[in-house]
Amino acid sequence: MPFPSHFKHCPNCGTAVDYRIPPDDNRERAVCPACAAIHYQNPLNVVGTLPVWEEDGRVLLCRRAIEPRHGLWTLPGGFMELGETCAEGALRETVEEAGADVEMGPLYTMLNVVRVGQVHLFYYARLRSLDFNPGPESLEAKLFAEHEIPWDEIAFKTSRETLRCFFDDRRAGRALGLREIDIP
Repeated sequence: MPFPSHFKHCPNCGTAVDYRIPPDDNRERAVCPACAAIHYQNPLNVVGTLPVWEEDGRVLLCRRAIEPRHGLWTLPGGFMELGETCAEGALRETVEEAGADVEMGPLYTMLNVVRVGQVHLFYYARLRSLDFNPGPESLEAKLFAEHEIPWDEIAFKTSRETLRCFFDDRRAGRALGLREIDIP
């Protein structure tokens, strides 16, 4: 599936790039006709957590105060920043969006969202407190039992799938293990 061209001009020299297949490659790339630099477009990482109050299995969701999907619920997460690990980014996003105190656990879901060039990584996180202080990107942060989750108001398929996996595993008594999921 073709993606919109990201590069219009060479970041190295400013010349307008051409899109073509470079020698010894197999896909179209942004190639600078002036300095011959080849520029690659790669998937973006979205990192977040599945924050769980382990005493009763409720999960923490945030109601979005920003677009896309303003007013809908999601797991805390966002784009990974340069200079941080996946887990550090997931923790940062959880603090920024929910103001939650969590203990980071293992990577729980890896979701390939090929159509938009993203990989979403959600870590299991144990809530250490029920005090939340949502940041400016969230209208509110709230705990939900499975039967309370507003399934028709979940903002993103990746959050929905991660929640579904968690509650399926919990009902079946399965240990947490990494789930890799392709999102159409």
